[in-house]
Amino acid sequence: MEAYLDNSATTRVAREVQELMVQVMDRDYGNPSSMHRKGMEAERYVREAADRISGILKCKPKELIFTSGGTESNNMALIGTALAARRAGKHIVTTVLEHASVTAPLQFLREEGFEITQLPADGRGTVRLEELKAALRPDTILVSVMYVNNEIGTIQPVEEIAKLVHTACPKAVFHVDAIQAFGKLPIRPKRQGIDLLSVSSHKFHGPKGVGFLYCGEQVHLHPIIFGGGQQRDMRSGTENVPGIAGMGLAAELAYRDLAGKQEHMNHLRRHFLEGIHQLEGLSVNGWDETADGDAAVEKRAAHIVSVSVQGVRSEVLLHALEDRGVYVSAGSACSSNHPAVSRTLKAVGVPGDLLESTVRFSFCPETTMAEINYALEALGSVLPVLRRFVRK
Repeated sequence: MEAYLDNSATTRVAREVQELMVQVMDRDYGNPSSMHRKGMEAERYVREAADRISGILKCKPKELIFTSGGTESNNMALIGTALAARRAGKHIVTTVLEHASVTAPLQFLREEGFEITQLPADGRGTVRLEELKAALRPDTILVSVMYVNNEIGTIQPVEEIAKLVHTACPKAVFHVDAIQAFGKLPIRPKRQGIDLLSVSSHKFHGPKGVGFLYCGEQVHLHPIIFGGGQQRDMRSGTENVPGIAGMGLAAELAYRDLAGKQEHMNHLRRHFLEGIHQLEGLSVNGWDETADGDAAVEKRAAHIVSVSVQGVRSEVLLHALEDRGVYVSAGSACSSNHPAVSRTLKAVGVPGDLLESTVRFSFCPETTMAEINYALEALGSVLPVLRRFVRK
């Protein structure tokens, strides 16, 4: 048996999405900028995807910019905003919990003369609003916060953050990295006060290499990719029509019966946590409803569980589980080629001996209870063996 529990790294492309993409690649393969019928057919797929996604977000299709994925969306949001607003100020606020696709462009901006303030978090990975309020200044032009943490699953109070930012700094732009949130949580950027929202398709059963940036009408962005002027000059380059079409359908499918999908994953998560607590030397990072009570349910995403394992390095455990057909991540899969101690785990106070002994289990609506039970069984089997080996 196999148990794929690494859905925060990537998900299986939905069958309907695969079929649509094959149709676009095989039959309706025109360039959407071409003036002939093939081009117009391709352009129709792009419009339909924009309509599907804008219907979910309750925004206008023209407020969507299609990108190559979450990393480009984050880079476009941060660098594009900073370049457009640099005459108004050079102060940017973010948190210590952000993904590398946020921290790296912010480091670039720091080298370009911008000042970056990184907010700390509490032991569950939540930003303290009073510290955000204290960090905001008249020259603050941008605030960037991750909606759902990719390592421990904590949900940030984005609506409260938005109100605080827009009250204290009316001209500042509020960016949300929603790469782990879209498809799992209901999102309404205008109602929630979100100005920019980054999304990646392959996190919700769409194809890799495509994503989008929601950019509210009032936001001014400086383009960071130049060329043929596609997408209203905001992101030049021929659109990835198969990817965009697939992403649009995947988004529609993800939000179909979202409540039912959430209930299913919540049920899986609680069962998994109960099993984790039966094993020796394991601790859960972030919110844990089996320990913190039902109030924790609203403060964490249902699909991510971070577990620290006493006495076993994460890479060793990852491969031991892999040998049994259980697939998990050691931290963020996006950073696996450049291993380093997790900033998130350090920020929430994970003890030093556990920083390199933490694995992430992540579910999706297709995950079954049989997979959860198999993963727990595999954990219970390999841990005593690995610990005996370490002690020797």
